[in-house]
Order: sequence, then structure tokens, then C-alpha cells
Amino acid sequence: QVQLVESGGGLVQAGGSLRLSCAASGHIFSIYAWGWFRQAPGKEREFVAAISRNSGSTYYADSVKGRFTISRDNSENTVDLQMNSLKPEDTAVYYCAADRSYATPNSYEYDYWGQGTQVTVSS
Repeated sequence: QVQLVESGGGLVQAGGSLRLSCAASGHIFSIYAWGWFRQAPGKEREFVAAISRNSGSTYYADSVKGRFTISRDNSENTVDLQMNSLKPEDTAVYYCAADRSYATPNSYEYDYWGQGTQVTVSS
């Protein structure tokens, strides 16, 4: 089992920045990739970014490319999401996830999930 705990959400004005962090514990060795997803009220959960735990290869949704950066620290078992140039449409609950097999944009393929952290961007 792997436990994930997100932190760093909050309220920010449009154009501002936030940094989300996800702390992982448990059977970390079984994890192939980390992901960040988000879900806005009334919408489906959507992919934001993913990173391979060993290679560090990164993947981004088109909507955040160039604004968000995913990174990991294998010594601390943390995964961060640096969010710059935030827009009101980035408002959502952000979830950290872990996948044992792939770095994928498909939420149904992820094995473990955090409880989520709220990000609100005011206009």
C-alpha cells in the first residue's frame, strides 16, 4: 500500500503562483509514476501532469503546458506541482496519484490517490 498526502492549496489571484506538494509513504518501491489530476465542480477529473519515478520523464496536459512544472524528490518521496500564471479555470481540487505500471494520463489506471487539496484562483 502507498499513502499520499497533498498540501499547498489555497486562494490566489489570477496570474499568481502556487506550489503543491505530495508526500508519499508505504511501498514506494512499487511505484512507477506519479501524477497530478484535478476536478472542478460538475466536471470530470482531468489529467494535469505525470512524472516517471526513475527516469524523471514528464508529461503535461496541453492546458497547463508552459505554466505548470511537475518534479519529484526520490530521497524525500515527494512530488511537487509548481503552478505559475494561474487562471480562474485552474480552480479545482487537485489530487496526487501513484501508478505501479505507467506514466499515463488515464485516471483509471492509477492505483493510489490522495485526499485532494483545493486550489481557487480569483479573477
